[in-house]
Amino acid sequence: MTRLTGRALRLTVFIGEHDTWHHKPLYSEIVHRAHTAGLAGASVFRGIEGFGASSLIHTTRLLSLSEDLPVAIVIVDTEERVRAFLPQLDELVTEGLVILDDCEVIRYIGRDDTARDPDTKGKKSS
Repeated sequence: MTRLTGRALRLTVFIGEHDTWHHKPLYSEIVHRAHTAGLAGASVFRGIEGFGASSLIHTTRLLSLSEDLPVAIVIVDTEERVRAFLPQLDELVTEGLVILDDCEVIRYIGRDDTARDPDTKGKKSS
């Protein structure tokens, strides 16, 4: 069972939803690499409006097929684990914003492996 409480570091990556890495969504590559790196978790949030360094406003209100709405990937883990992940972002994020915030985790308890495996659901381990 995964537990994380106390001081932590929040990593937030702001990119466009159409940003890609080897023909797949960049946000997906970041999430998969965070998972492979053993980070506590990663979530992707799609914005409804925003602008960045280009100063172009992207919004869901305009009828356009070329929307490139903002996407935020948020990862929270210990400072050491998050900082160890930063070199991967240097490789992946060529346009965007990467920020770090100190935070305090009040409660984070992950499921144990038996809760994820439908074959063992409801069975007690010996």
